[in-house]
Amino acid sequence: MDNVIDQSGILAISTRLQRLADALRKEGQLIYQSFGIEFEPKWFPVVYTLHLKTSMSVVEIANEIGYAHPSTISLLKELEKQQIIKSKKDKTDERKRLIVLTPKGKALVSAMQPVWNNMQKALSQIADNKNNLMDAIIEAEEKLKVSGFLERSQKIRLSGDVR
Repeated sequence: MDNVIDQSGILAISTRLQRLADALRKEGQLIYQSFGIEFEPKWFPVVYTLHLKTSMSVVEIANEIGYAHPSTISLLKELEKQQIIKSKKDKTDERKRLIVLTPKGKALVSAMQPVWNNMQKALSQIADNKNNLMDAIIEAEEKLKVSGFLERSQKIRLSGDVR
């Protein structure tokens, strides 16, 4: 039986996406654990980015993963505490801090490669449906880049088409 949020349709899209993300994160952590890996899914964007890009500033990481600077800093502090990343000074600009994976972080990434392959296959099964979830997300993100939620809402309000 549907609950109120399910029945509210598009109005609750943010809540529904959050619920989906929470479920995937929770089960993602269980998948890591089932492979004997202690890893928080929320760390994934930073670790994966540094795995591919090797060395980046805090601002570059924030831009790359699409998170706000404070959220990125919070993740980086957690990862540094776990000794998965470390910071070093940029050789060309002493004021700039570069973030890199530690040897422990690199070993963790190596251990996670088969887990990521497994997860990619399982997530592909989940997203591969009549309306292809990933295609829909990409389309919605592109529309938001053109005109945001607030901007669209304001245009509707100004047009008098609120009802």
